[in-house]
Amino acid sequence: MASMLMNPIRSCSVSSSWAVLIFNYFLSVQTKSKKTLARPGVKNIVLVEGVRTPFLLSGTTYADLMPHDLARAALQGLLKRTGIPKDAVDYIIYGTVIQEVKTSNVAREAALGAGFSDKIPAHTVTMACISSNQAMTSSVGLIAAGQCDAVVAGGVEFMSDVPIRHSRKMRKTMLSLNKAKTLGQRLSLIGSIRLAHLSPELPAVAEFSTAETMGHSADRLAAAFGVSRVEQDEFALRSHTLAKKAQDEGLLQDVISFKVPGRDIVSKDNGIRPSSMDQMAKLKPAFVKPHGTVTAANSSFLTDGASAVLVMSEEKALAMGYKPKAYLRPTYATPKVLERAGLSMSDIDVFEFHEAFAGQIMANLKAMDSDWFAQTYMGRKSKVGTPAMEKFNLWGGSLSLGHPFGATGCRLATTVANRLKKEGGQYGLIAACAAGGQGHAMVIEAYPQ
Repeated sequence: MASMLMNPIRSCSVSSSWAVLIFNYFLSVQTKSKKTLARPGVKNIVLVEGVRTPFLLSGTTYADLMPHDLARAALQGLLKRTGIPKDAVDYIIYGTVIQEVKTSNVAREAALGAGFSDKIPAHTVTMACISSNQAMTSSVGLIAAGQCDAVVAGGVEFMSDVPIRHSRKMRKTMLSLNKAKTLGQRLSLIGSIRLAHLSPELPAVAEFSTAETMGHSADRLAAAFGVSRVEQDEFALRSHTLAKKAQDEGLLQDVISFKVPGRDIVSKDNGIRPSSMDQMAKLKPAFVKPHGTVTAANSSFLTDGASAVLVMSEEKALAMGYKPKAYLRPTYATPKVLERAGLSMSDIDVFEFHEAFAGQIMANLKAMDSDWFAQTYMGRKSKVGTPAMEKFNLWGGSLSLGHPFGATGCRLATTVANRLKKEGGQYGLIAACAAGGQGHAMVIEAYPQ
């Protein structure tokens, strides 16, 4: 794994971990040369292709489906796009966050539904919003270890139908009823049910350890770095505007058409909605009321969608006649290992960062441009500076395209590969934050054309 370049890290706190992750990357790479990271005598790992279903607002066209339906569609789309024989795939890994209890190993159910052999193993990982990033990491690890030559990694999230549980008291009563042996015992248990027992437990996008929602954390982070409501709205408007432009120009080529049973064919994301600063300013704070700055307009929305990428050893990909899109360079996001890449910030041609909230993005950009943050949290003497915005999320991001929690990572990787090819760049960087104070980064190098 030493030759690879991605892995989740734990940091000091939820509010600072994202900035720490990006700081670790940019502060560690110092050299100026722009050489290839492909290494002779080493098993180079490549991204052959990536696809995704259209990302849709939850409760819309996908509302009557199940998560494995979307994951299956992504797998079938990848098979169609690449033409790879199903038996050439050695392993399938999917990421997801809020699991459907009927299909807890959604990777397996989706794989079987897509026609893969039951002899091909499949497992599901969960790591909050970097779940499919971890699926890609695991894929790279399997190939680097020599266990596999071709792995499909992906992710899926289905927010249109999430598990809603009975209260703990009601669950205990129902389980006891199942064990009751006499009518008297059953009647006694039924008689113990109170109105409060019927109150459901709704899932929340919140930290278990702190009970803080992601939106509240983003609001707190924005306040800590002095990110104004106007700055957040401007960034969100930028995301939607760029996404609309990319969609209209046909740049989002990773999106596959999907025939929803009983409905029409879906062929594009439906959450891209450029507005105006005046309209966005009318919205009230969504989390910290009444003085918060995070609103529905500058937050990513609940999304249904799935993604899939084909990861292979370079040798196997070329032997099968594929022209890979990019080299994958995952490793630990620490200065010591990233220095081995021999890159500087100016070498990065394409940046794709996950936009959970505009406030989260803006706060981290300010952290990267802060001497105080570098000195206080990183033990560095001075700031690094921010990525050039003319290279940053130019085809929109999670704020506009949507954010199916388990699927966004593969979208980021595929977008970088496609942008590098379109723009003629060599290196791209993806980065994402996740619940629990975790983060992920990956360097992607365009495959020589």
